[in-house]
Amino acid sequence: SNTFIPDARPVWHEAFRVLRPGGALLSGFDNPVIHAFDQELYERGVLRVAHALPCSNMDGLSEEERQRLLESGEPLEFSHTLEEQIGGQIEAGFLIAGFYEDVNPPESNELVSIYMPVCFATRAIKPAI
Repeated sequence: SNTFIPDARPVWHEAFRVLRPGGALLSGFDNPVIHAFDQELYERGVLRVAHALPCSNMDGLSEEERQRLLESGEPLEFSHTLEEQIGGQIEAGFLIAGFYEDVNPPESNELVSIYMPVCFATRAIKPAI
């Protein structure tokens, strides 16, 4: 998952390099806007924008909070813009052949799903030479 790397563009370039001509890349990724909210408030059912995008779960933390995050074993997470996600695939040479938006069912209690899709997926084709 490119949520755990700071720059997704190298992923798209490497996928393009190793995929055979005419092959398809299926990729799914978070709606970047879900990373903009204050996580602590979000878990209590409050949507409050706290971060500019792109961002990381390390942004805005004190050194003490960073250390606690790292010691807890929580992964570092990075949001990516749609330009980096979709535009990065195009920049690598892919042709976007399909796009899908996904929402969670109401019983998932995913607050953002009430207002917008939480995930996107693309089908990208490496052109045949």
